[in-house]
Amino acid sequence: MKDLVSILDGNTFLVSDRRGDIEPSFDFPTGLFSFDTRFLSSWVLTLDGQRLHALSVDDSESYRTTFFLAPGEPTHYLDAKASMIRSREIGSGFDEELTVLNHSGDAAEFTVRIEMGSDFADLFEIKHAQQKVGRTTIEEADGALRLTYRREAFHRETLIRSSAPAQVDAAGMTFRVRIGRNGEWRTRIQVSTTVFGARGEDIRATLPYAGGRGGDAIRAEHRDLIDRAPTLGCDCEPLAGAYRRSLNDLAALRYESIALGVRLIAAGLPWFMTLFGRDSIITSLQVLPFLPGLVPPTVQMLGGLQGHRVDDFRDEEPGKILHELRYGETAGFEEQPHSPYYGSADSTPLFVILVDEYERWTGDTALVQQLEPQIRAALDWIDTYGDLLGTGYVWYRTRNPETGLENQCWKDSWDGISYADGRLPGFPRATCELQGYAYDAKVRAARLARQVWNDPAYADRLEREASELKQRFNRDFWIADREYYALALDADGQQVDALTSNIGHLLWSGIVDEPRAGKVVEHLLGPRLFSGWGVRTLAEGEGRYNPIGYHVGTVWPFDNSIIAWGLGRYGYREEAGMLCEAMLAASTYFGGRLPEAFAGYARSRTGYPVEYPTACSPQAWSSGTPLLLLRVMLGLEPQGEHLIIDPAVPPGMGRVELLDIPGRWGQVDALGRSREADGRGTDG
Repeated sequence: MKDLVSILDGNTFLVSDRRGDIEPSFDFPTGLFSFDTRFLSSWVLTLDGQRLHALSVDDSESYRTTFFLAPGEPTHYLDAKASMIRSREIGSGFDEELTVLNHSGDAAEFTVRIEMGSDFADLFEIKHAQQKVGRTTIEEADGALRLTYRREAFHRETLIRSSAPAQVDAAGMTFRVRIGRNGEWRTRIQVSTTVFGARGEDIRATLPYAGGRGGDAIRAEHRDLIDRAPTLGCDCEPLAGAYRRSLNDLAALRYESIALGVRLIAAGLPWFMTLFGRDSIITSLQVLPFLPGLVPPTVQMLGGLQGHRVDDFRDEEPGKILHELRYGETAGFEEQPHSPYYGSADSTPLFVILVDEYERWTGDTALVQQLEPQIRAALDWIDTYGDLLGTGYVWYRTRNPETGLENQCWKDSWDGISYADGRLPGFPRATCELQGYAYDAKVRAARLARQVWNDPAYADRLEREASELKQRFNRDFWIADREYYALALDADGQQVDALTSNIGHLLWSGIVDEPRAGKVVEHLLGPRLFSGWGVRTLAEGEGRYNPIGYHVGTVWPFDNSIIAWGLGRYGYREEAGMLCEAMLAASTYFGGRLPEAFAGYARSRTGYPVEYPTACSPQAWSSGTPLLLLRVMLGLEPQGEHLIIDPAVPPGMGRVELLDIPGRWGQVDALGRSREADGRGTDG
């Protein structure tokens, strides 16, 4: 997305080229989107019939951008007689202000034209190059352009108005203007998007921000969220920059559920601007020490949509937590199963883990009591539907071979799970981190049962089951001659033996036997997995290794934050610091914003982290990564009514100070300082 510019506010976002133009494309989702529908697919500006090029672009704020443009193609010598300023922002709709500047000494006439259009494409139609089924109509009335799409009860509308008189036709608006010497002309174009309900009502009209949410309101909301986060003071500019950028991006990714009217964090732009079970839970875990107020709406939404029946089309099962929730046409007409879709095996144990971690930080036992039925149902799913083969492990196999996901772990691309020689195992599959999550979920739920639900018998049972799972796992998954854990078990119970980053998640969950932790750490920080910028998803030399393969060799920031957390849990603080330093160093090459993933080339080879071409940016769990790394470096761990602070700041970072950390203890401060090579400096 390097050559694209995006603005977003919650579920509404716009992606354009560097000139601000949008052209119809099924290669990448450029356009104006809201709730999974593209409301503008064409938005091309010309001056006197010429396309413009960007002199400069100001995209420092997430919800607005200003383009400084000149007509024609750029040359070594540019002597333009006119230029344009194109300022846009997103709120309740999309507003663009055009300013034409006449730089000549005489009055001049100009023709300003914007080509406008909408294909009302669903995001899945763009991703899979599908054609529309319904009918689009175009109406020119009272100086406005109205584009409407209908397919039975599915109804979407785009309305475009201009503050200056325009010649309106079915393909756009034309402005013929005369500007005095060294003068200027401007107009403001407003685009409103409407989502109609099944009975024809305007759903957007019921949302709190509809019709009145402009830049000032967005800025105030972002500032309020950022002001609630702890204040960071540090000597390390990469850390300071990444922290600021992360808070800004997390504020921008918040959106309002069209169904329940609660504020949630979308998973990432452009493909995932909606609720994802796995992504939302992990992001919540990352931001919990900083913004605990973001967590309750997420767990309540996920609990409210928990599976309650067997539905093969949606991969739904009783007790299962959803994978993805969509609002678009293909979901509405069941051409995709995302209304919601339950095709992930890890979101269910992760849900239990998040609720416990939230209570440990906040002391909010009321929420734990409210969600007790959902937590128990999730634990029942682990032992029943999750254990497809009755072996005591969590397995996955889609119920929907037509449109369901094959891989239902976080590496959910088709080739994300493989043997060392590159072969793909059959189904069902039991990946190693799923067992770690299940173990941790049972340990944590036992604490809740004993301390909150007053059910010691249930707590004893869960602890016994967790202990048996840990023993069984360390027997069946450990590859003795290679001294690491298998990526998975196949349907025959044989080890899927590729060396992957998944073993780092095992440290985080606590399922690794203590004597084996050192070998796991050696592999994670060894040259096959560790690129110097982070831990690769798949080790160099494995059959499917590809440094620019989505889950088979790239580096994922969120993955590395979980691994760093796991390293810290087992006492490998120096190694955790290496990952923290690597991630923060990489962030400087992305303007402080860690992308979804980047290439797995060795740091010694490239000297900088190479972009992955279709990575989401911003992405929620990448935005949450610097926050979790900060927790790891400062050694923040809730214990009863107190926050334990045990800093281990990597060499060269100097002072790291985090003020007003919220929790059940009120607010506390943490200070850490790195130990330098000459021995000066202390932690704490």
